[in-house]
Amino acid sequence: MQMYKMSLLLAVALVAGTAQAGTEEEIRDVVKANISHTNKTMSQDPTRISKDGSKEFFSSGGLLNTIQRDSDASDFEYFSGSVKHIEVVVLVEGQAAVAHYYQEATMKPKGLPAVPNYRTRVTQAFVKEDGMWRIKAAHWSPLQGGAGTSQTVVK
Repeated sequence: MQMYKMSLLLAVALVAGTAQAGTEEEIRDVVKANISHTNKTMSQDPTRISKDGSKEFFSSGGLLNTIQRDSDASDFEYFSGSVKHIEVVVLVEGQAAVAHYYQEATMKPKGLPAVPNYRTRVTQAFVKEDGMWRIKAAHWSPLQGGAGTSQTVVK
């Protein structure tokens, strides 16, 4: 009986660990897909934002912004970016998680000055809505020696 209990506990621990690894991998994939979308289309995917919007501090400084899917006009004349060192903290398995990572890019937002050395630390809070991971909050903070974006407010 003792061996059965130990086997059952081990099985439960393995399943729980696999589930958390699933959420971590899903969030990493979403972060990579978001930068890939911007690289390909020169525009950020508005559906990456929660249906209720996202509260964000931009890397250019300024006050807290509220980003809505229908008001996020982040289009670029050119954009070449990458992400690395993605770490994920699962808050509620399959429902909420936080991603921390570094983003680098060379970009020129439409109608704004070019940013040739964009290097920033990113923290994004994700929630699962209708089966998809969406951004609910974010904080972008430039690395020393790197630049933030040229955008300070949402138009």
